[in-house]
Amino acid sequence: MTKLEELCVNTIRFLSVDAVEKANSGHPGMPMGTAPIGFILWTKFLKHNPRNPKWFDRDRFVLSAGHGSMLLYSLLHLTGYDVSIEDIKNFRQFGSITPGHPEYGLTPGVETTTGPLGQGLGNAVGMAIAEAYLAAHFNRDGFNIVDHFTYVIAGDGDMMEGITSEASSLAGHLKLGKLVVFYDDNHITIEGKTDLAFSEDVLARYSTYGWHTQRVADGNDIEAITKAIETAKGITDKPSIIGVRTHIGYGSPDKQDSAEAHGSPLGEKEVELTKKNLGWPLEPKFLIPDEALAFFRKAIENGRKFEEQWNQLLLDYQKKYPELVKEFSSWLFGEIPSDALKYFPRFDPAVGAVATRSASGKVINAFAPKVKNFLGGAADLSPSTDTLMKDTTSFSATDRQGRNFHFGIREHGMGAILNGMSVHGGLIPFGATFFVFSDYMRPPIRLASLSHFRTIYVFTHDSIGLGEDGPTHQPVEHLMALRAIPDFVLIRPGDANETAEAWKFILGYNKGPAAIILTRQKLSVIDRSKYASEAGLQRGAYVLAESGNPDAIIIATGSEVSVALKAYEELASKGKKVRLVSMPSWEIFDIQDKKYRESILPSTVWRRVSIEAGITKGWCRYVGDRGLSIGVDRFGSSAPGDVVVKEYGITSEAVVSAVEKLLK
Repeated sequence: MTKLEELCVNTIRFLSVDAVEKANSGHPGMPMGTAPIGFILWTKFLKHNPRNPKWFDRDRFVLSAGHGSMLLYSLLHLTGYDVSIEDIKNFRQFGSITPGHPEYGLTPGVETTTGPLGQGLGNAVGMAIAEAYLAAHFNRDGFNIVDHFTYVIAGDGDMMEGITSEASSLAGHLKLGKLVVFYDDNHITIEGKTDLAFSEDVLARYSTYGWHTQRVADGNDIEAITKAIETAKGITDKPSIIGVRTHIGYGSPDKQDSAEAHGSPLGEKEVELTKKNLGWPLEPKFLIPDEALAFFRKAIENGRKFEEQWNQLLLDYQKKYPELVKEFSSWLFGEIPSDALKYFPRFDPAVGAVATRSASGKVINAFAPKVKNFLGGAADLSPSTDTLMKDTTSFSATDRQGRNFHFGIREHGMGAILNGMSVHGGLIPFGATFFVFSDYMRPPIRLASLSHFRTIYVFTHDSIGLGEDGPTHQPVEHLMALRAIPDFVLIRPGDANETAEAWKFILGYNKGPAAIILTRQKLSVIDRSKYASEAGLQRGAYVLAESGNPDAIIIATGSEVSVALKAYEELASKGKKVRLVSMPSWEIFDIQDKKYRESILPSTVWRRVSIEAGITKGWCRYVGDRGLSIGVDRFGSSAPGDVVVKEYGITSEAVVSAVEKLLK
C-alpha cells in the first residue's frame, strides 16, 4: 500500500470513527476493517457518476452489511456525491440524510435500503438479473447500452441468514456473471467470535452454488484485492465471491478483532489510541487531507466521462435503432403502453363461476404481450397461482430474454430479488405464492414499502375457502398483518371483473408495492347490468347495490362480496333499506378525499356489518363501536372449502342475522 493509498484508506476509517463517536451510536468496526475494499473499488473499478447518481448504466454498489453505513457515507462524501461533511457530522440524527442504516431515496448514491442482514445481497441478485434481461433485450452488436456490474459487501451475519442462501443459490444457477460479492470475513459478531455459532467454509458453500470463489488473506493488501476484482470481472459465466480476511476495528489497540468494536463507539480514549497507532492527527475531528480528497474527487471527472461516452453511444444507437430507443426510454420511465389496457378481458356472468386466481391469469396473459418489461414468476407455484405467461419463455442461464421466472421454493429470497429488480429500473417485476406464505416474504415486503419500490405480489389461496389443505395453508391473520405495513397497497377483488380492475390499478401504480389477493375457489361473476359498475375499485370501495336510502351498510371484500350480495338480496326482499359496499382495498379507499369516503360510508349510518374471511381485528375503523364484524378469529380446518366456510359462519345467513339485529 502506497502512502497515498494508506492516507485515503485511513481517511475513510476516521471519518467513520469520528461520526460514530459524535453520534455516540453506530458500528465503527466494519468500516475500519473494510476501508481498503471500499477505497480500491470506488476509486479504480466502480463505474459511477457522483454528479448524477441516477445515471442508468452505472455499476451498482450494495452495502448488504448495512450496519457499516458510515463506510458508504464516507465514500459518497469523499467521491463527490451530494453528501456534505455536515451530513457526516449529523450521522444518526433526526432529519439527517445519514441514518443508521442506508435508506433508498433518502441519501444520494444509496442504491437500496439495507440493514436487515441478507436483504441487500438478495437485492443485488435482482439487480444483476435486471441487468442481464435488459442487456439481452436492448443490446446489439457494437451497442452495449446496458453493461454494468453489481458489487456487494456482505459480512458474516449476511452469510448466516437463510435469505442469503436462497438468493445466492439462484444466482449461481442462473450464472449471473456480473455479480461480485466481497465477503467481509472478520470472524466477529455482536456476541463474540463467529465460531460460537458459525463454522462452515463459506467459500466452499458458494462453490457448490456454482460461484467463482477467491480468497484474499490480508484485507489491507490493496494489490491482492485489485487482482481479485480483475479476475472476478473476467469470469462471465458465474457470479463471484471474494472472501477477504479483514479485522474488525482495524488499528484499535484494545478493540481490534473484538465484539466491542462491532456495535458501539470506540470511546474517546480508544479513538485517541487508534489515531496514534495509525499515525493520524488527533485534531481536527473529521479530518480530510487535501491530497486524499483530491484523489477521491477524481471520481467526478471520471464519472462525467463515463456518462458522456454512454450518452454518445446512445445517440449512435438511436440513429440505427430508433424504435428500440423509444422502448428503452419508456421502460426507464416506467410507462405502460397506452394500448395495453384495451386488451383486458371482460367476464360475462353467463360463463358461470370463476376463481379470481384464474381470472388474474387470463388478465395477465391479455396485457403481458403489450407490457414487455412486466416479468416475474412464482415460488414453484405458477400452475397453482396461474401466473405463467404464455407469450414468452423462461429466464435462464441460456435464455436471458425469457419473462417467466422460476424462483424455486425460496419465498424470502424471491421477495428480496424482486426488490432488486424493481429498484434497478426498467422493469415491472412480480412474484407469486400462496397467501399464507407471505409470512416468508414479510421482511422484503416491509422494505419495499419503506423504500417505495414498484414491486408486485400475487397471493392466491387467500382464505379458509381453499379447503382441504387445512389450517397450515389457510391464511387467517394475513390480511390484517400486511395491512399493518405503512405504504403497502392490498387489493382483494370480489369477482373476475374486479380482478381485471385491480390489475389496471396495479399497472398504473408507481408509488410503492402492491399485492393482489386471490381465491382458489370459484366465485360468481357479478352481473354489472344489475348492480354498480366495477369502476369503483379504482377508489378502493364503492356502492355495489342499494335498496333505498340506507338504514344499514354491509361491507365486504373478496370472496365474501358474493356472500354479502346474497344477504343483501334477502334483506331487500324483506323491505330493508340496505347498502352493500364492496371494499377491495382499504389503502386505496383511505387516501380518497373526505367527501368521497363520506358518500360511500355516511357517518349518519352507524348500523354496519363487515364480512371478511379473516380475523376481525381492525374492522372497527369502518363499522365503528356499535357495528358488527363477521370473520375468522381462529385457525381453519381441513375439509372441503364450502364445508369449512359454512362451519365457520361465513354465510349470507350470518350477515342477514347481524343486520337484522342492528335494525331492531
